Parts: sequence; C-alpha cells; structure tokens
Amino acid sequence: MRSFERQFLARSIERGGQLFAANCSECHGLDGRGLTGAAPALNNPQLFGHDYLAPIRAEMEQLQAEREIEGLDEARAAEIDARLQELQAERDAFLAQIQPAIDKGYDPDQPSRLQQVGWGGPQDAFIYTTLVHGRPTSISYWPRPMAAWSQTAGGPLRNDQIQDLVNYIQNWDKGDNWTVEDLLAVNQFAKVPGEGGGAVAEGEEPAGDDVQAIVAALENITGDPVNGQSLYSAQGCAGCHAGGIVGPATEGTWTRIEEERLQDPALAGYTALEYAVESIVHPNQYIVPGFSATMPTYFGERLTVQQIGDLIAYLQSQDQPAE
Repeated sequence: MRSFERQFLARSIERGGQLFAANCSECHGLDGRGLTGAAPALNNPQLFGHDYLAPIRAEMEQLQAEREIEGLDEARAAEIDARLQELQAERDAFLAQIQPAIDKGYDPDQPSRLQQVGWGGPQDAFIYTTLVHGRPTSISYWPRPMAAWSQTAGGPLRNDQIQDLVNYIQNWDKGDNWTVEDLLAVNQFAKVPGEGGGAVAEGEEPAGDDVQAIVAALENITGDPVNGQSLYSAQGCAGCHAGGIVGPATEGTWTRIEEERLQDPALAGYTALEYAVESIVHPNQYIVPGFSATMPTYFGERLTVQQIGDLIAYLQSQDQPAE
C-alpha cells in the first residue's frame, strides 16, 4: 500500500511540474525562486518556515531567563554574559552573510511565511487555497495579481490538477536541510498582504480581541455594508469563502448563523452578533463542522471596531435561505 502511495505521489508531482512550467513559471520562475519585482519564490525556505536562527535564539532565551534568576552565582552570571556576547556575534555575522536576502525582502525574525500572514491552518491548505482563489488584491503590490486557477473559481484547472501543483510545490521542502545558499538563491521574497491597504490607518486603534468589548462598542456604531463588502475583498475573505470550498460560503452567512450555528450546544448563550465578532477576531474558537482551522487570526489587530461593524453589516445582507 505504501509503495502504491509513493508511486501515486511521484506521478502527481511529475504532473504538477508540467503544470507549473506551463502556467506558473512565467511569474515564479522555472526553478520556483521567483522573479525580481514580479512574483515571490515558492522554492524558498521562508515558505516552508525554516528558521536559520532558531538554535541561536533558543539558547539566548534560555540563558537570558537563567540570568534573571535572583541570587545567581556571580561566576555563572559572568559565564552567561560571555556566552550571550558570543551568540550575539554569531547572529550579527549570520545577518551580514544573508544581507543580500534581507535586501530582497527576507525578514530573519519572521522566517515563516504562514506565521507572517497569520495563517492558522496547515501548509498544504495555504497553497491549495491560494491556487484555487488566487490573490486578487495582490495587484496593489505586484504588477500582475495572483490569478484564481481552479475551475470552481473561474480558472482553467480541475481540482486534481490543483492538488498536483500543491504536491509539486511541497516537494521543494528540504525540512532541516535548507542551506544559506538556498536562501541567497531566492530572487524575490513575498510581501505582507494588507500593508498599505485595508489595514488600520495611522492614529486609529485596532479593535483588539475582547469579544464582549467589541460587541459593546458596536452598539454605538452603524455599520456600512458597502464598505464592508470592500473590506471583505481587500482582506482576502472572499478568497476562502467564495463558493464555500475552503470556508463556509459567503451567500447565506447570516441565515446560517441564526438558523444553524446558534442551535449548536457549543454556542449556547451566544447572540448572532457575538458569534460574528468572535468568528472574526477568534476564528478558531469555533470551527464549523466540515471545515478546518485555516482562517488568519490577526484581524483584531488589523481592523477597527468600525471596520468590524462594516464587515458584519455586509454579512447581515447575506440572508439568503439556507440550503
């Protein structure tokens, strides 16, 4: 059985390579290392979350915690201080070595792309979702937006072909064997979506993650469904919820909240508003049956209370009959 699975995966990766060369290499490069100013690398240690500084960071944190112990022996404290200086020098030397990558957008303190964008689900789901729905708002920071490739979202590829592409991209992962040379070979690193568009404006306070405080604040706010629809697109919500493939479908959202979600004993005592707010700022608190925890968890820090009110006003307009 395992031999069959390996053969099946190998054939899938081979088909994915052909699809990548035909459809993706124009922007991401034949080797998957991206094209400067055009699109990010996928054959990239950052996409797979490899942290080059993890050993240094872990040892420094351990030593710093020990250094703060009250009554620590002076000799041991001196040893710790000396070792911390050595580790800092190692870190500085490494950063100097990878400066070309930093100049291209690599952030050594955010070595994981999934953490960078607040993705709460598995990596294959992140890649699959991106391929299915694209990233239409990426037109704000790339010359061409990431297209939707799945037929379910209006693209040209079947779901099995999307999975072949996912398998091909994941086959680049080297686990713990990524080298500095691999990092320096990347031509273009990814950018953070939302920077410069759709985020909290300077001088405004983010809503935070206190559900009851947000609900109370919303009592004095009138939501704008038109702006809510714009935010729904700009923040990438439509990418997962359109069609109900990755997340529950946008259409009929409010009807399902009132007629289905609130009937779940796990949500006993919730109002529709409380559920909606919690779904935005704590999306993994309750996972709708049939779906997984893939929604980003950063919206409480990216949206104001007014923007959350606008989003909810838009969702309240999605009151089509539940199917």
